[in-house]
Amino acid sequence: MKRVLLVLLALAIPSATVPLGAQSLLYRAPNMGGTWAPDAGVVQFNFLHRFYVYPGAGHFVENHPTFTLAAGFGRGIAFGARFATKSIVGTGAGAQSSNETEVFARWRFFGAEGREGFTVAFAPAYNLLAKSVDGEASVDWTRGPVTLQAAVRGVNRELGTPGEHQVALAGGFVARLTRYIAVSGDVGSFMAPVNGRSAWSVALNFLIPGSPHTFSLQASNATSATIQGASIGYAPTGSTLTLYGFEFTIPLHLKRFSPWFHKPAAVVLGTAAGATVAADVRMDAFQFRGDTIRIATGQAVRWTNADPIEHTVTFDGTEPGSPPIPHDGSYVHRFDRPGTFTYHCTPHPFMKGVVIVR
Repeated sequence: MKRVLLVLLALAIPSATVPLGAQSLLYRAPNMGGTWAPDAGVVQFNFLHRFYVYPGAGHFVENHPTFTLAAGFGRGIAFGARFATKSIVGTGAGAQSSNETEVFARWRFFGAEGREGFTVAFAPAYNLLAKSVDGEASVDWTRGPVTLQAAVRGVNRELGTPGEHQVALAGGFVARLTRYIAVSGDVGSFMAPVNGRSAWSVALNFLIPGSPHTFSLQASNATSATIQGASIGYAPTGSTLTLYGFEFTIPLHLKRFSPWFHKPAAVVLGTAAGATVAADVRMDAFQFRGDTIRIATGQAVRWTNADPIEHTVTFDGTEPGSPPIPHDGSYVHRFDRPGTFTYHCTPHPFMKGVVIVR
């Protein structure tokens, strides 16, 4: 069980050498597909959960989750799927199920997320519940802290109204207030909407510091994040209801699974020529085992990483520290002057230790 928890932490916390090529909600409004595609070898998992609390003594909660899983192939190409357990189709029109599945691809053929100027992408899709061939053409424009988004969507068979062709238009914005906080909103609608129901959303978005994860608090009337679900508002009783919820983005870098299949060669970093290694510190379970050690001037300390994720030995003063230390790697450092040297791990600053040199 302990090993499983460590692996999950390794997937959730970025190492110092892994690029943060993850989808960011600081560049995408909640109901917009956007122009982002994962880097090759990265799998993106997004969890969107919206709900409505009905008034009355029971306070019944109606949940509308959407799960998105997408993988990057090559440059600017993504393949993925979305699964919504309670989509708009479940509210009428003789629907036999509310479980909506959409498989899609996205080709970003110009620009990149967050880059100044225009970015353009095209996303063909197939909605299994509606048995509909859908598609979306998206354009983003970024200038400083602002990103504007627009999309044209085509639907062969609208959910709940078999045989009905539709075209939808959508637009949105993201304004980054700081490096870590943004506000966003969007509106989208079929050109011939049913009961005049357009879809809208507003959100407060956060980048979690030191990680590739983003999180948003949302209000919307759209029940799913598919091309069709993001184009029509939720009105089961004839009046549009406001759903509240959140979205969380999780990138999984596949190369982090490589230790499962082959054992990398041990790496020894640092130099301690002519010095005696007087103490060993094991990095295990995100702790420095032996957090306070004592040695003599001219002796060395060896740190060995037993965790499945990279760590560093970063001194709080002027003493030079280590580069990222891989799993089963080690770092050796000689201390040539007396003193008390405190240190930490840069990616995981809660890991701390002390070396006392006399």
